[in-house]
Amino acid sequence: MNCRTLFPSLLFILLASSILTAQQTPDSTDKRLVTILHLPVLTSHDWQALFSEAESGNAEAQYWLGRIYGQGTLLPKDLQKSARWYQKSAEQDYAPAEYVVCLEHANRDSAESEKCMKRAAEKGVPEAQFWLAVAHQRVVCLGIREDHEAVKWFKQAAEHDNPDAQVELGRHYEDGQGVEQNYTLAAQWYRRAAEHVPDLGGAGQARNNLGNLYKAGLGVPKDYVQAYMWFSLAGVDQNIADVQRKMTPAQILQARQLVDDWKKEHPDPAIY
Repeated sequence: MNCRTLFPSLLFILLASSILTAQQTPDSTDKRLVTILHLPVLTSHDWQALFSEAESGNAEAQYWLGRIYGQGTLLPKDLQKSARWYQKSAEQDYAPAEYVVCLEHANRDSAESEKCMKRAAEKGVPEAQFWLAVAHQRVVCLGIREDHEAVKWFKQAAEHDNPDAQVELGRHYEDGQGVEQNYTLAAQWYRRAAEHVPDLGGAGQARNNLGNLYKAGLGVPKDYVQAYMWFSLAGVDQNIADVQRKMTPAQILQARQLVDDWKKEHPDPAIY
């Protein structure tokens, strides 16, 4: 038995599809670039600004052009242009682009893909850190799971603001899996994930999990109003109905107002 074979083929199929569907906000100090990437449609002015940045040698702009062309939403899909911009970015040692190019060259060879994953994770690419954690979590060697190693990588990705990693880290603290059980830390990580908009999966899970903690009073004060709010934001009707039975009409009105207030404070941007 080879206990160090981390990546079953299914994981790499999921990984390949995840490259262009990352759920995090671009980690950039370039406010103009971040604004452009959140637009539902690129105007000619926005396109010129982004293309100008990429042409001038901005490795991050080159990377995002690669992603945009690869997805084909803000601009018509063009895999050749996508690959070209990824390559230009990777040649400047921009880690996320290196990660994409490396995986493409690995062509789903498990050993090469594992090397790509580890290099990218070590360079701080949150998607790679998240999937490396998932891989370690799936490994069972002589009956022992690699939960401690999984938690290490989930934490690094979570600290890079990856919502999927944040909710997974929260779950590990809630269950005491790979770490000492700590409901307070579980609630903190769920809350960080829950704050992400739009909800592309991780945030919704975190909102529901945070609602459960408020309902039970684990790591946070027992508070049905807060539980209702988070269940509502997660869109879990069964949990909403369950906690509502424990609430007064005034509490329900209060919770609904909190939901409205939260949505106003967290507008859902239209992103590709």
